[in-house]
Amino acid sequence: MPVINLTEPLTVVLCLAAIIAAIFLGHEIKRAIIPAIALILCVGLLVVHTIQLFAFGEAYADYTVILSTSMLYDFGFVLITYLAYLWIDDIEAKHRNKKSIDNSLDWFWSKI
Repeated sequence: MPVINLTEPLTVVLCLAAIIAAIFLGHEIKRAIIPAIALILCVGLLVVHTIQLFAFGEAYADYTVILSTSMLYDFGFVLITYLAYLWIDDIEAKHRNKKSIDNSLDWFWSKI
């Protein structure tokens, strides 16, 4: 299995640029599905790195530090895309005059 190395700065910048582009596109068209797709991809990448680290431990012994660091970046990307999904979902609900079940980000904005 190939390893997606997120310890290289160029790879991190490219992943972050793709996430920011997905968030911007979702904000512009007021659809929460775009950051949801980015969230699913980030979670999938986290699952792949976790499987590579724990299931194939002996085969990937040289990559332990790389996979551990990549998992940390994956967690950060999941956090960013999850908060962006909640934000854009709220924007979409207001734009389409849908009743939102709850204000998912009120707990976040009240602390700031």
